[in-house]
Amino acid sequence: MYGTSHLVGDIMTCSVAAVGRWASFKDVVGLMHDREVSALPVLAGPGRVVGVVSEADLLPTEELRDSPEKGYALLPPAEVVKAGAVTAGDLMSSPAITVRPRATLAEAARLMARNKVKRLPVVDERGLLKGVVSRGDLLKVFLREDDDIADEVRRDIVPLLFPPRDSDVGVAVHDGVTRLSGRVSDMSLAPVAARLVRAVEGVVDVECDLTWKGDPPRS
Repeated sequence: MYGTSHLVGDIMTCSVAAVGRWASFKDVVGLMHDREVSALPVLAGPGRVVGVVSEADLLPTEELRDSPEKGYALLPPAEVVKAGAVTAGDLMSSPAITVRPRATLAEAARLMARNKVKRLPVVDERGLLKGVVSRGDLLKVFLREDDDIADEVRRDIVPLLFPPRDSDVGVAVHDGVTRLSGRVSDMSLAPVAARLVRAVEGVVDVECDLTWKGDPPRS
């Protein structure tokens, strides 16, 4: 939006830990531990993502270790199969839920929420792995400085909707909450301004305190 990066490719982690189909259970656990991640893409061929193996996929084996007879009775059939798996290809959840580099952060967030996953492999049009985006990556946008947010709104949004010759709009940002104030000649554009500002990277909420230029000034 007007110079702001809202694409997965701009925030994804490009150095990605991944495993092949034939990686052993122990190798998967070891790599997760070493890279401090909770899930790994599973690759086939030249880097094509065919699945994801997560801590949740590994847990059935742990559940059955102490009392296998009781555990098998309690687990769903799909998890019983995973409990006896020894390779990433058998352990993984497939097909993988992936996202493209050109997807917006909102689209990635919806995918994560809908599928109850913490991270998404980022793939190109051929399904080849390009990176990984996590919940933490999506939240980093809210670390942006208030002054940077205000500068972008003043530069890219206010002049577009409210030219100085017709309006007088002020922008103030505190902890990501952005307030628009002042007098404008076209109040029908106030909701549009609020939507555009809300889409700016780092904005937590928008307070729109705009009034029509024809109204008497507030005391």
